[in-house]
Amino acid sequence: MTTPMYTRPFPRFALIGAGVLIVATITVAAVVQYLGVDTFPPTAAVLASRDLRFEDQADGSVRVINGADGSVLQVLAPGTNGFLRGTLRGFARERRLEAIGPATPFRLTAYADGRLVLEDTETGRRTDLEAFGHSNVEVFSRFLPPPSARPGARP
Repeated sequence: MTTPMYTRPFPRFALIGAGVLIVATITVAAVVQYLGVDTFPPTAAVLASRDLRFEDQADGSVRVINGADGSVLQVLAPGTNGFLRGTLRGFARERRLEAIGPATPFRLTAYADGRLVLEDTETGRRTDLEAFGHSNVEVFSRFLPPPSARPGARP
């Protein structure tokens, strides 16, 4: 007859290995955080960039405002654009934690290597929007200037 599994001791080397892996992971994360290592790849050429402010309205809509001239680019209807709202909620939370108001715009930048990055210039937080899929990139890319209005664009 075999010994029931619950009476056998758990292999000691597996416990030690798991502990070493956990400690190593925490150590590497702490060192990267402490040294301020930039986790973004080297920056490619900028294709387009625009500073944007987002204002919540009383009816639940969100106004997207050009940070340079204050013009309203679009008004997002209540209950729409869940990815955009969720992304901005994370940025707003960080600003609240650091006691920073909503006056400073966020910077949306498209790079030649295909990346689209939303950056909070106040907190330094950056999100590579490509990581969330093409359809979510399109949510933000519509706020960039049209190709004909970009510096260096060919007619």
